[in-house]
Amino acid sequence: MKTTRVFAGDFGASGGKCFAGIFEGGTFRLHEIHRFAHESVSFFIPDEEGRITERTYWDDVLLYQNLVKGLREYRRTISDTLDGIGIDTWGADGQLMTAEGDPLGKLYAYRDHRLDNMVEKVKAKVGAQKAYQLTGIHFQPFNVSNQLHWFMLNRGKTLKSGAYYLPAPTLFYYFLGGVKSVDSTFASVTQLMDAHTQMWNPEILRKLKIPAAVMPPIVPPGTVTGKLYAELATSVGLNRAPLIAVGGHDTASAFAAAPVDNPAEALIISSGTWSLVGKLVPNAITTKEAMAFNLSNEGGIGNVRLLRNCMGTWLVQELKRSWKQSDGSDLTWEEMNRWTREAPAFTAFVDPDDKSFYNPPDMQAAIVEFCRRTGQTVPKDRGTTLRVVYESLAMKYRYVNEILAKVSGTPNKVVHIVGGGSKNTMFNQFAANAIGLPVLAGPEEATAIGNCMVQALGLGLIKSMQEAQPLIREAFPIRDYKPQDGARWTDAYAKFKTLLK
Repeated sequence: MKTTRVFAGDFGASGGKCFAGIFEGGTFRLHEIHRFAHESVSFFIPDEEGRITERTYWDDVLLYQNLVKGLREYRRTISDTLDGIGIDTWGADGQLMTAEGDPLGKLYAYRDHRLDNMVEKVKAKVGAQKAYQLTGIHFQPFNVSNQLHWFMLNRGKTLKSGAYYLPAPTLFYYFLGGVKSVDSTFASVTQLMDAHTQMWNPEILRKLKIPAAVMPPIVPPGTVTGKLYAELATSVGLNRAPLIAVGGHDTASAFAAAPVDNPAEALIISSGTWSLVGKLVPNAITTKEAMAFNLSNEGGIGNVRLLRNCMGTWLVQELKRSWKQSDGSDLTWEEMNRWTREAPAFTAFVDPDDKSFYNPPDMQAAIVEFCRRTGQTVPKDRGTTLRVVYESLAMKYRYVNEILAKVSGTPNKVVHIVGGGSKNTMFNQFAANAIGLPVLAGPEEATAIGNCMVQALGLGLIKSMQEAQPLIREAFPIRDYKPQDGARWTDAYAKFKTLLK
């Protein structure tokens, strides 16, 4: 019986994980082999006029170091041979490199404040409707279009002949084996790829003054793009394993692992720091209506993810972090969830996607200010604050579900919640109550599973992502939540909608 083993590196915005995926005898198993925490780091640095500016970076050295640790742990605990390596990351950021392979500065994080006003500058150069019709991507501060245009405006003089751009997942493939290509799922979210041709759009590049020569080749998910460097393979004790393009944008990999029966009728939520709320459609929908609702058409694995980026558990993570800084209390998630359950319902709501919550110095203060500004009762304690956030997130899911049904023309009948947020039973029930649809929660490690399945596709183990579904269903439990207390949640939803702009 042949055994095929793949390695999935999954880097999110608040942590990284490495997994071994094992295909054997028509079955699939996933083993977590390494996990680590990481976060962006802010520096306060004077600019050329002496003004102190906050700059926020990722530690790409730490991420690479842990990727290598993961490979070594794989060799120690699984095998000394490997059939494929796939890397997925958060869906923004990247690094410009010199012709000699040196980085042009640090790896900026997408919440860096240099991007605060870039959306309007990109709109002015390209035209909002034109950009959406070409790319299908709505305007977000973190879009790579904004990042590269900012670079050309502010650091363009440092760009020399032979320089090249490595999107976040490509950067780590590059460290492993010199790969410079990017998969179409990640390229699609940059707001620089033509949604219809799957190529970089020359008109947008020209208008944003981004040299076409720096952009990486775009390849389909499942493409073998290189091999592990011989020297690195020897160092970690492995063979020169193939490097395989996966859904490099972690949401693409997560959506690929959702055990969906009928894509036309399924709402999929990849729940984590961000909540990516959407559905799978055959082709990009770039109508004025879709644009008005800020929907994005992100490249999938043989389909398109029509979705909206919603602020997810970022608000809760920031509350947890700020409380630890203020009084040293390293709260557990179980304790915070107990506070939430015990708090009164529907005391106030926030719009999780309000700009004030994107990167505030103090999340609790931002929530208090939002409630005051909108004439609502200010949360009196931490449990009530958490409940306000979770209920508001669930309400936002309902709002986006209504939008997607309207734009796609097909109402959804079931909700799939995948990713780390799927293990929060309280929040899953809130989502079912708010949306008024059954929720199927799991698998928890959907991103890594999707990563492995796309590698299987590239290695010829499966012929389509549909063939992955029975493997996923057999290997991972899916939890079912039925809607409850519908009338009360519907009444509260009417109040929530008055806060949306």
